[in-house]
Amino acid sequence: MLNKELLEILACPKCKGDLEYKEAEDKLICHNCRLIYRIEDDIPIMLIDEAEKF
Repeated sequence: MLNKELLEILACPKCKGDLEYKEAEDKLICHNCRLIYRIEDDIPIMLIDEAEKF
């Protein structure tokens, strides 16, 4: 689970928009860019090239 303070400052690296945190799936979702950023060992992987598209 990510720290709430960290979640408040995180933004999509592509569009700088808000991210939705899916705690059960351990993912961050940007609805504007339609990208899913994974979280590994409580560390968000915020690389655009490694994000999944949906």
